[in-house]
Amino acid sequence: MAYKPNQHQVKAKKYLGQHFLIDETVAQRIADTLSLKGYKNVLEIGPGMGVLTKYLLKKEVTTHVIEIDTESVEYLQANYLSLAPRIIEKDFLKYNLKDVFKEEPFAIIGNFPYNISTQIVFKTLEMRDQIPEFSGMFQKEVAQRICSKEGSKVYGILSVLTQAFYNAEYLFTVPPSVFNPPPKVDSGVLRLIRKENYSLPCDEKIFFKIVKTAFQQRRKTLRNSLKTFNLSDNLKANVIFGKRPEQLAVFEFIELARLIENDKN
Repeated sequence: MAYKPNQHQVKAKKYLGQHFLIDETVAQRIADTLSLKGYKNVLEIGPGMGVLTKYLLKKEVTTHVIEIDTESVEYLQANYLSLAPRIIEKDFLKYNLKDVFKEEPFAIIGNFPYNISTQIVFKTLEMRDQIPEFSGMFQKEVAQRICSKEGSKVYGILSVLTQAFYNAEYLFTVPPSVFNPPPKVDSGVLRLIRKENYSLPCDEKIFFKIVKTAFQQRRKTLRNSLKTFNLSDNLKANVIFGKRPEQLAVFEFIELARLIENDKN
């Protein structure tokens, strides 16, 4: 059953990467990916005309939305009166969410604009102490990359950094036909559930730097790609440095960070 907005339909804006979800069944499936455990607040990013929002409002959590498009905000204010006090007209990437949630935990959900989807994930990682759960729709290839395991051609920086702190699960694929305007690619819905132990047993700055540096030269062995770390000859003799980054599981990158940290001390 397709969503039929009223006559004041919001026009999708290309510069904002807007593709409005118009399929009710898909919207409900996305809303139902949330477990509602460990938090009382949910933040939807980029609600547009509220096709997903309406299903979130039926759940036993307090729904907030953040939307940069003024026309969409006006539409939501007119059509979802109970939501109006919790509509945040801001840029998610630039807004300090502690102004709304203080130190309270909250989940994130949304049909994310493709052009900022990876940035949304990185901001979530920065705020992981407050975000126990994250569900949403990405370009299919990006969703697969986030959830991919070592050995995959698409396994990379986003995969390792996300899975260091969250269990990532690819849930289902969504065709272009459920959007207006339809994108040129398939979309994929994923869910991230924060790990119980999400503080790493290593220097996290070193961990992030190692992962990014290694994958920037993914065809090289770690012995060559991590030269800038000025590693000792003794450490470089470790068999792990003969591997390429896509061969290392997340726990091995954590161990690598510990080895390098100890080598410097």
